[in-house]
Amino acid sequence: MSAPRETWIVFLHNTRIALRQRAGIVFGVVQPMLYLLLFGPIFATIGTWETLVPGLLVQVALLSAGLAGFGIVFDARSGVLERLRVTPARRVSLLLGRVLSSSTTLLVQSVMLVAAGYALGMRANLLGVLAALVLLTLLGVSLAALSNAIALNIAPELFAPVMSTAVVPLVLLSGAFLPMSMAPAWLDALSRLTPFRHVLEAVRSLFLGEYATGTVVAGVAVTLVMSIVCVTVGTRVFNRENA
Repeated sequence: MSAPRETWIVFLHNTRIALRQRAGIVFGVVQPMLYLLLFGPIFATIGTWETLVPGLLVQVALLSAGLAGFGIVFDARSGVLERLRVTPARRVSLLLGRVLSSSTTLLVQSVMLVAAGYALGMRANLLGVLAALVLLTLLGVSLAALSNAIALNIAPELFAPVMSTAVVPLVLLSGAFLPMSMAPAWLDALSRLTPFRHVLEAVRSLFLGEYATGTVVAGVAVTLVMSIVCVTVGTRVFNRENA
């Protein structure tokens, strides 16, 4: 069987599981949605919906795709991971199928959040929003691949506290809620070292209908590099742990 066929089968399997657990999809977007509904009207007095919604989309990516490794944790506990070790399927297909399924879930959650933003008064450029969703889905690929790699290299009981602890500072350093230009110089510099700030700034530019700008190019480049690196690392870890 070809690698694309194997990937497609794994993708369908994991997507069916996600669709049977619709509450999980909704729960993943609840916190950002609450920020949008409760914090949004206040933020709109000092900023714009086109600034807030992209920040919440990055938060969704970190909360959803960033915690995709939970699937590995559950599979390890249920014995599914042991059965994967003896399957003839290519390890890269097993990983990519999972990663693409997680990215699809992220896309659905992002569309839900964008729709709520439009309902509350956001007037973002539609073509720019579509381009931003593509970029965020690609970001989801990198986050999901990295999350799966971490899940395979850490004790199952540590995955949730470690990843949950990492998500909060990453969201704040991305400038999701307040522009990091308002922060002290050292904090602003630290923020620029994280890839999520560059992705977020690109998404905000796309929401404004700005395409051929240095900000967008930088965000796309960072996301592409991140995806290549994370998928490569994830594949190597998957090969080693499931050899």
